[in-house]
Amino acid sequence: MSLLEQINSDMKAAMKAKAKDKLQAIRALKTAFTLEMTKTGASELDDDSAVKLVQKLVKQRKDSADTYKSGGREDLADKELLEMGFLEVYLPAQLSDEELTTAIQEIVAKTGASSMKDMGKVMGMASKQLAGKADGKAIADKVKAVLA
Repeated sequence: MSLLEQINSDMKAAMKAKAKDKLQAIRALKTAFTLEMTKTGASELDDDSAVKLVQKLVKQRKDSADTYKSGGREDLADKELLEMGFLEVYLPAQLSDEELTTAIQEIVAKTGASSMKDMGKVMGMASKQLAGKADGKAIADKVKAVLA
C-alpha cells in the first residue's frame, strides 16, 4: 500500500471516528500532496517525495509550536504538537543517536574525510543515505561531532 493510499484510508477512519484534530492534520497533509502533484504535473507522488513532504510538514509544526511557546501561547503550541504527532506516523522509523553516529562514521570512512573541510562531501552522502531516517539538523550536528 502506498503512502497516499494509507493516508486516504486513515482519513476515512478519522471521519468515521469523528476525530476532528486527526482529520484536520490528515487533510492538511493531503492538501500538501495535491499542491505538490499540481506543481510538478505528476499524477501521483512516489513514496520518497511523499516522505520528504511529510518531513517538511512535521518540521513546520515543530517550528510553529516553538514560536507559540516562546510567545506564551501554550494552547496553540499544544495543538501544533498534537498535529505533529498525527503526521509523524507516516515517517519511517527514526535512527537512534547511536545508529546515527555509526552511520555517519561509516560515511566518513567511505569518503575518506579527515577534517571539517570535508563536511560538504560527507553531508551530501549522509543526506542521501539517511533521508527520512534522521532530521537534517541532527545529521549536520553529528557530522560536525565526528569530524571535530
